[in-house]
Formats: sequence, structure tokens, C-alpha cells
Amino acid sequence: MSHPPPAPRPGLDVDPAVVGRRVRALREERGISLSTLARLAGVGKATLSGLENGTRNPTLETLWAVTAQLGVPLTAVLAEPAAGPTVHGSAVTATLLEVFTDTDATYELYRMRVAPGPGQLSPAHPAGVTEHVTVFAGVLRAGPADAPLTAPAGGHLRWVSDVPHSYAAVGDEEVAASLLLRYPRR
Repeated sequence: MSHPPPAPRPGLDVDPAVVGRRVRALREERGISLSTLARLAGVGKATLSGLENGTRNPTLETLWAVTAQLGVPLTAVLAEPAAGPTVHGSAVTATLLEVFTDTDATYELYRMRVAPGPGQLSPAHPAGVTEHVTVFAGVLRAGPADAPLTAPAGGHLRWVSDVPHSYAAVGDEEVAASLLLRYPRR
């Protein structure tokens, strides 16, 4: 008798201590107190302290909230891209494939899966960040929380993600997609 594989646990498959050190270093470089960053990111002070100390395995939503307030791409706190870190949110699982830069922006390319069932709300990214999603399987509803867009397999969505935004599979099929985030240089 086979058992279904365990559901992925929210958080990271990279060393939480490494992530924590990077978050703390970025926060301190910016002269922001732990309390201030926790308040701005909308996370508990104990959660942020645990993240920085490497005792908490943060969710995708928490990391995006914190890195948005620090003004850096998510990959600034993850392991090197060659390690292919995977982050898990309440509905989204995203595996980093590549980070690249040009004169105007930094890009993060992810392989993304969205589980059927309740969707996921993600916090706003820094001003001007855009998301580009290409759907390979399933039907995805994603985009600004107050005006999500829908795309079937073969479709593409684009939105400015400096506002809260959501991801949800439409129907009972898991969504397979690519996610490209574009962070403009300041």
C-alpha cells in the first residue's frame, strides 16, 4: 500500500541560519531596527527575531514582506542561485532557476506550482516591480488582489506587483507555470 507524499511544509529548503544572517545584515546596513522592520513588513517581532536567529523557517509570504521593506529581491536573502532554493507559501511552491541583471533591472526566474484549493495572498513588492507568469498547465487566477487576471495553459499574465497580489488555481488541477520578477534598479 503506497501513501501519498507528504505535503511540502511552508518555508525554505535552504539553511534558515544563512537566510537569517542575510536578513539581519541587510536590516543593519539600512539602519532599521528589528521592531521597525517587523512593523513595516506586517510580521511579528518574535517571527522576525526567529528568522534572523535562524530558528524559524519562514514562509514565502514572510520573506517577500521582509525583502520588500528592505528594497531587495527575494534572492538577496536566499542561497546562491545554483543551489536552486525552493520556497513554499500557502498555495505557491517556487523554485529559483536563475537570477540575472542588466543595466536597468534584476530578474528572478522561478518554476512555480500553485496547488488547487485556497489561494495565496502575497504582500506588495517595492515600487515598480513587475511579475510575468506563463502558464503551462491548469488555469491560474493571479494579479492585483482587487483585480486578478486569469490565464489558461499557454496563457501569459503581467502586472505591477507593488500592491498586494494573489495566486490561485482555478478548478481542481494544479497550475504549472514560470514566474519572472523584474526589480528595477534604483
